[in-house]
Amino acid sequence: MHLAYPAVLAALLFCTGLYGVLVRRNAILVLMSVELMLNAVNLNLVAFDAWLSRAAEDTLHSGQALALFTIAVAAAEIGIGLAIVLAVYRNRGTSDIDRLRDTAEGHDPDDPDSDAAGRAIPAPAAGEKAEATA
Repeated sequence: MHLAYPAVLAALLFCTGLYGVLVRRNAILVLMSVELMLNAVNLNLVAFDAWLSRAAEDTLHSGQALALFTIAVAAAEIGIGLAIVLAVYRNRGTSDIDRLRDTAEGHDPDDPDSDAAGRAIPAPAAGEKAEATA
């Protein structure tokens, strides 16, 4: 088999994962897209390892060892990421990434006494006039 077939498949997997990371709003779907990207890297590692070991008559298989290491890192990443997403969902009631940005601590978009950055606008002191801006 030619090296181009797994390389093209890995490129398609990586682009699909990148699209998912950039477009998705649900945190769990973003984690799944990151997993697609890591699997594309694993496919490239194994394909290039098989191609290079055939060309050099080498039996070290370092690409497959790196792929196993990447799988272990991906398993840890998905475990910790899912735990964080579940904790955020319990506290905030949503896993929508855009809404999580809006519900950041100290920021209420409906609060008339806060500016665009979410900082509270100080009220005028007793006896002072509020300045009118035109």
